[in-house]
Amino acid sequence: MAEAITKKQLKKIPITKYDEIRHELTTGHIFFSSGSYTFSSIIQGLTKSVWSHVAIIYKDNELERIMVLEAEPRIGIRLIPLTKYLKNYKGTRRPYKGQVVIAKINFDMEHEKLNKAISFGLDELTKPYDNWEIIRIMMRILFKIGKKERNKNYICSELVRDAFAKAGIVFRMHDTYISPQEIWKDPRVEFSYRLL
Repeated sequence: MAEAITKKQLKKIPITKYDEIRHELTTGHIFFSSGSYTFSSIIQGLTKSVWSHVAIIYKDNELERIMVLEAEPRIGIRLIPLTKYLKNYKGTRRPYKGQVVIAKINFDMEHEKLNKAISFGLDELTKPYDNWEIIRIMMRILFKIGKKERNKNYICSELVRDAFAKAGIVFRMHDTYISPQEIWKDPRVEFSYRLL
């Protein structure tokens, strides 16, 4: 993208019906969300960004399922149907409160490299979400200190960064952390659709 976007600009992007583009979604598309939840607002405030979450789309062609590979607070790394965001978020029978956008890498990735990225993410399934990392990021921003160690827990943008790194795509960090914003602003990432 290379450009930040505001909530107002995001809301002006027309919504595309999921059923119209479902067949076009592929493994490796990138899922971005801008939530209207308390935790989302904390992420947005810390990172000075509209984005509160990022994940990777995984398409199972045999089962014809579109899944979201993500690091979710209090849950960890999981794989859920994209339709859960669009129709029944967290069992509420309502869509996710906020905006959902799909983007993609703007060049063809070798199938083998893409498989390495997704395989890495799938191997990380059930690893814990790093609930304290948000607080540590806030402290690093306030006091300009670096991350001391790499632990085995993830926040959403770390999972996306590490998975794509396996495919040779390295997303640049902002000082001592990576947020959904750094991934969005990467010039190799381009907008595809707004679903919510």
